[in-house]
Amino acid sequence: MSTTQTREALDTSATRWWILFFLSVVMFGNYYVYDSIGPLADHLQRLLGYSDTQIGTLNAIYSFPNIFLVLVGGLLVDKFGAARVTLGTTIICLAGALLTAVSGSFVMMAAGRLLFGIGAETMIVAATVALGLWFLGRSMALAMALNLSLARAGSYTADVSPVWARGAYDAGWQDPLWIAAAFAALSFVGALAYWIIDRREAGRRALATTSTEAAAPVERIVWGDVLRFDRSYWYVVGLCVTFYSVILPFRSTFAIKYFQHAHGLSLESASVMNSYVFLAAVFVSPLFGGLADRYGRRASFMIFGSLLLPATFLLLGLGQADLWIVTALVGVSFSLVPAILWPAVAHVVTPARLGTAFGLMTMLQNIGLTGSNVIVGRLNDASGASATNPAGYQSMLIYFGVLSLVAMIFAVLL
Repeated sequence: MSTTQTREALDTSATRWWILFFLSVVMFGNYYVYDSIGPLADHLQRLLGYSDTQIGTLNAIYSFPNIFLVLVGGLLVDKFGAARVTLGTTIICLAGALLTAVSGSFVMMAAGRLLFGIGAETMIVAATVALGLWFLGRSMALAMALNLSLARAGSYTADVSPVWARGAYDAGWQDPLWIAAAFAALSFVGALAYWIIDRREAGRRALATTSTEAAAPVERIVWGDVLRFDRSYWYVVGLCVTFYSVILPFRSTFAIKYFQHAHGLSLESASVMNSYVFLAAVFVSPLFGGLADRYGRRASFMIFGSLLLPATFLLLGLGQADLWIVTALVGVSFSLVPAILWPAVAHVVTPARLGTAFGLMTMLQNIGLTGSNVIVGRLNDASGASATNPAGYQSMLIYFGVLSLVAMIFAVLL
């Protein structure tokens, strides 16, 4: 069988869809653990005396090590392969989730989140590279969108955990974190299954990648490759950094607490309200990914999605819309932009350097996430934002609104 025929047989096999399934299990567990802090924010403040700055730090410290490590992780993916890196990093994530649940000490909990972050972002890079290589030229945007959808189902499950695991929240702050550790174990199981399949398919994949179009293994790490990307790539990076610096610190760290304090919702109601963002994304992301595969126009899709963010925070600041409308707007934006954003990288970067490209973009994204979480926490503390002073959250909304406008500018430039 020729190289071309072998590659076609590989690409049309059911194997890649099994890989998509198990990588989605990996991402589901990872997203649950990351978003487990948001529903606990009020608990951590009431029961453990944490400030908003400390609560923001628990997610900021997740991102902080990846300012330095995730680029190295991307280079390691190029060198050692996505399967091995995915398996190793999920083990680190599980250790971090367990450490976070062990003690109410802020130092111990922050150490757990730090360890979880060290593994999680490199794991996401490895999983994204795997999908890019297995689906390149064949429904890649749809595959990545499906992967994101199932990952966000993990976030949705975390958001509504005060409803389905109400007993755990009634018992205090610790039981919900043990549940998060169990989902980290599920992520490891998915990574192990992917690694087993990858080993089984190693011979066929090695034959297929002898094609000049394939991603040949990198013999050594070339640091100069970090800066050898064209302008389109950097516009994608700019949109990624600003977009995620708005979405994740708001939705995953402060939104539930904000809904409780500024809109008088109970923990359960605020959690369900916040979950609509990812619930929308679960169903809509594959639609947008499929449209991008069929019609292209990726930049136009991203412009439309990025326009919704400034509108969201304007409505929140003015108090002129029901919360479900606001969360629906954020949900559509979060469905549309990432579904196009991540596959776009594979269209502007050679396959052999996908790990480096995703690693660099994720590194810069984590700079934004670290900064935004800390900045917003300090803004809330400085403004005295609380249930008795809901107006103190205005500075947070202004910050997110301005950053949303910057994201829209990058989308237009692209």
